[in-house]
Amino acid sequence: MRGFPKSSTVPRLLVHGAFHVHCMERFLCHWHSALGSSQRLQNSSLTSFMHPHLELWVFGALAIAKLLSVPLVMSYHTHVPVYIPRYTFSWLVEPMWQIIRFLHRAADLTLVPSAAISKDFETAHVISANRIRLWNKGVDSASFHPRFRSHEMRVRLSDGEPEKPLIIHVGRFGREKNLDFLKTVMDRLPGVRIAFIGDGPYRAELEKMFEGMPAVFTGMMQGGELSQAYASGDVFVMPSESETLGQVVLESMSSGVPVVAVRAGGIPDIIPEDVEGRTSFLFAPGDLDDCVGKIRLLLADDEFRGDMGRTARAAMEKCDWRAASKTIRNEF
Repeated sequence: MRGFPKSSTVPRLLVHGAFHVHCMERFLCHWHSALGSSQRLQNSSLTSFMHPHLELWVFGALAIAKLLSVPLVMSYHTHVPVYIPRYTFSWLVEPMWQIIRFLHRAADLTLVPSAAISKDFETAHVISANRIRLWNKGVDSASFHPRFRSHEMRVRLSDGEPEKPLIIHVGRFGREKNLDFLKTVMDRLPGVRIAFIGDGPYRAELEKMFEGMPAVFTGMMQGGELSQAYASGDVFVMPSESETLGQVVLESMSSGVPVVAVRAGGIPDIIPEDVEGRTSFLFAPGDLDDCVGKIRLLLADDEFRGDMGRTARAAMEKCDWRAASKTIRNEF
């Protein structure tokens, strides 16, 4: 427990920090020890609702919300039922849905990142549709910008061959991310390099899979280094079929780098049908020919790729976090 953050303000909204727990330091996070401290907000007419971002905190948040007599708003970020069969027993999927139902039925409103997740919630009878709201996509368009393109970073990402076409992928390396698909993609693209930015439990297996191929693994990047990595590639390829939204897709497009991504999960919310082919490309799950064909089209035509990157950037300028937060604020 690290004390209490100060209150902060955004236009027409006052935010009170309640408590801050570093849950990675230990498995048991004693949220209940903060209940007494919530008394300082109890008599404040400015406390309108509570919003825990992780299901882990809903128990403490629910207790405090009841104490303050305010609504509880939850958000959903990680689609655990989709991941379970990749890591453990498939029979655990339904018990997980039961847990999700219990947690989200305790809330007054649930925010989901994409229409696909909203549909999954309705299909699984988690909560009624009138208690679900779409939290519009948002990206830090100042931090992820084409101006961060860097020759030095491109040399690093291409292992000293910056003149060659460069595919990039940023994200967590997990089995559920379908990264094996990128191996089959690269087998069809001689003369093209790929850079993996990120880390995760699947990294060692992935590095072994790409051994002897024109691939670079940088490990984790943050801040300006990450901004440069995004902007210094030619095409971003996203094979994951389980994204609740696909934040890295937003960040790549904001960096002016076109995306070739699978048409699944929340990604079509970022690249809807009416702009596909102008801001980025989608391909059907498992359609290797379509994926490779669209990558080749982008890599073969610098002018077309540049135009698509600029159009993607323009679209993302309308999707910054202030705009996304304004939509939700209006709901409240």
